Amino acid sequence: MTTRVVRRLRRAGHRLRTLGEEGMTTAEYAVGTVAAVAFAALLLAVVKSGPVKSALTKIIVSALGT
Repeated sequence: MTTRVVRRLRRAGHRLRTLGEEGMTTAEYAVGTVAAVAFAALLLAVVKSGPVKSALTKIIVSALGT
């Protein structure tokens, strides 16, 4: 093979390797956002539950001294 053909093949291979990486950052942000929203929903459900709500109320009332 000539040097010109080898260079073209190397460039084409490099383009193919980097092409598969496009959009990965956006997908990672999307997965992270969905996970954060799911965790927030779970935390909200726990905080709104009866025992936790009363415990938090007791802590706030005692901290305020009323």
